Amino acid sequence: MADFDPRDPVLEKNFRGHKNSVTSVSFSPNMNQLVSSSLDSSVMIWHLKDKMRAYRYLGHGDAVLHACFSPNGNLIASASRDKTVRLWVPSVDGAAKILRSHTATVRSVDFSGDGTFMCTASDDKSVKFLGYCRRHLPKVPCSGTEYKTT
Repeated sequence: MADFDPRDPVLEKNFRGHKNSVTSVSFSPNMNQLVSSSLDSSVMIWHLKDKMRAYRYLGHGDAVLHACFSPNGNLIASASRDKTVRLWVPSVDGAAKILRSHTATVRSVDFSGDGTFMCTASDDKSVKFLGYCRRHLPKVPCSGTEYKTT
C-alpha cells in the first residue's frame, strides 16, 4: 500500500456526458468552466462552481480533436476531423461560426494571449494564422496567413 502524500491531487469532480473518448480539456480564463472535445463529434462546457448542467454543442461532422477558450472567455474554438474549425459562443444556444480553410483533419487550435489572433494546425501540412476583424460580434477571422511544411 502506497503512503498518502498530502500534495497528491485529489479528485474534486468527475464529469460524464460524452459518448466516446474525450480528446481534450481546457479551463476557462475565470476558472469557472471546462471545455472538452470528443470523438463523439461534440464539444461540452462543464461548470466547476455551480450545480448547473453541462452544455453540449453539436455541429461538427466528425470527431472533435481539440477545443479551447479564448483569453477573455467569450469564444470557444474547436478543431475537427471534418476539416473545419468552429467558433462557439459559450451560452445556452451555442451559436457557431464555421471556418473552412483546411483540406484535411484539423488537429489543434489556439488563441494568442491577447485574443486577437488564432492559429490552426492540420493534417494538410499547414498552420494557419488568423487575425480578427473587430467590427464583428462575435469576433470573426477576416485575414490569414498560411505556412506549409515541405
